[in-house]
Amino acid sequence: MGWKTLDEIEVRGRVVLVRVDINVPMEAGRVTDATRIEKIVPTIKDILAKGGKPVLLAHFGRPKGQVVPEMSLAPLVPELSRALGVPVQFAEDCIGGPAKRAVQALVPGEVLLLENTRFHPGEEKNDPALAASMAALGEVYVNDAFSAAHRAHASTEGVARILPAAAGRLMQAELKALEAALGSPQRPLVAVVGGAKVSTKLELLSNLVARVDHLVIGGGMANTFLVAQGVEVGRSLAEREMAETARAIIAQAAEKGCAIHLPVDVVVAQELVEGAESKVVPIAACPADAMILDAGPKTVAEVEHTFEICRTLIWNGPLGAFEIAPFDAATTAAAQKAAELTRAGKLVSIAGGGDTVAALHKAGVAEDFTYVSTAGGAFLEWMEGKELPGVAALMR
Repeated sequence: MGWKTLDEIEVRGRVVLVRVDINVPMEAGRVTDATRIEKIVPTIKDILAKGGKPVLLAHFGRPKGQVVPEMSLAPLVPELSRALGVPVQFAEDCIGGPAKRAVQALVPGEVLLLENTRFHPGEEKNDPALAASMAALGEVYVNDAFSAAHRAHASTEGVARILPAAAGRLMQAELKALEAALGSPQRPLVAVVGGAKVSTKLELLSNLVARVDHLVIGGGMANTFLVAQGVEVGRSLAEREMAETARAIIAQAAEKGCAIHLPVDVVVAQELVEGAESKVVPIAACPADAMILDAGPKTVAEVEHTFEICRTLIWNGPLGAFEIAPFDAATTAAAQKAAELTRAGKLVSIAGGGDTVAALHKAGVAEDFTYVSTAGGAFLEWMEGKELPGVAALMR
């Protein structure tokens, strides 16, 4: 790999600035889902075990360069202490006197959490002066926040250019998984791309058709591709103005040898509500007054067969309106097939994006995939083939 890991950097006796993503959901000052906190535990424990002093840099919410008391990181201290099993101290700023004094007071075996980096307007502007002030607090920098790596911010990119830098364990696992999926994958390689709109995933689709062997298109964006091929989709969600773009992507795929898979049958209903009366129809028979809300059983069988003949799967986006039954059936069935093949050692499966992660949890198979990324924007930009500033700054 082209980036350093914790194994290649000396931390003993050193103050280690660790960029983490602990932007967790909260209610009434309490953490309601500690998943992101749990994910950083291996990195922090590793640094402590090696004799380093971890000092955490993190953002919370979107304070837009202002001090917003409700977006303070202070309420996260108890949950961090519980997850890490060590005392966690807190500094009221991420630079200057309060931060310096807190770092100096830190004793071996403790962790220090600095206040929200986004309370400073220079954070999101990647201000060199702010980055230098943060860097002055430590001797080594570790980035464990892949989910923020697509942003060139002072705490994700700026500090990494000043101090000796490495990837934390979570970042390392993420990059290793992504390299296995698109860098040097076992082939054939299939990508599943779903979601509402083609317009939001144009760069993604253009990048994928040049790099994958099979592309399964689902959700509302499949309707746009069907419209582009002259299929009537009734009242379904479709970007009719994107038809020409969809045809260009189909042509690009043909030129690159990428097989595009669109629905051959669909589940239609009059309304998108729980338990709505629905029926399966061939793709050419969508009633004018109905909406396509899921892929049909023949389409699912085709998707499952594609998974069976492939060795690597990348998944971003559901095949239907998975939040509402019965329109979760196709996504759930395909996810369970991918999980089954992964457990059998026949498929490397990488998934990411908020809706995708939610769908896999709903299907009960998130733990069975090779890797599930919780990084929404960063995962998408990586799939689009873009360089991520926070990762580029860690390169040797």
